[in-house]
Amino acid sequence: MERGMRLSGGQRALIRESWRRLSGSPERHGRVLFTRLFDLDPDLLPLFQYNCKQFASPQECLAAPEFLDHIRKVMLVIDTAVSHLDNLSCLEEYLCNLGKKHQAVGVKTESFSTVGESLLYMLEECLGTAFSPDVQEAWSKLYGAVVKAMQRGWETLPEGD
Repeated sequence: MERGMRLSGGQRALIRESWRRLSGSPERHGRVLFTRLFDLDPDLLPLFQYNCKQFASPQECLAAPEFLDHIRKVMLVIDTAVSHLDNLSCLEEYLCNLGKKHQAVGVKTESFSTVGESLLYMLEECLGTAFSPDVQEAWSKLYGAVVKAMQRGWETLPEGD
């Protein structure tokens, strides 16, 4: 990952501590994140379909077992990033490939800012008073690094794909 995206020791500690506080309920916290995402951008709902089934509402989507599996995967990606804070560059290829997968299902890079806003909302809601401006800055920096790596997945696809 880029040198400018390095997290300080203090920022890494803030991320680890805040994530540790949330580690007991990843599905519940993921639901908060995606509920906020669909509130901010309802047009993202059609991207989530399983077995060719379109969801009529965010609530229907959030209750579907297949979508709960997606929530667990998203929370696992965040957990993996937190686990590798001292060496985020080892996740570069994995995140680039994750970006390619998201592009293939129709996700636009512009949606990542909405996801980031939803992530920060989830952290604030779930951490309460422990969500300080320093925690917000640390998570924003980490999320920015993850998104940059995922966006490289878009850049590596040939024209016309």
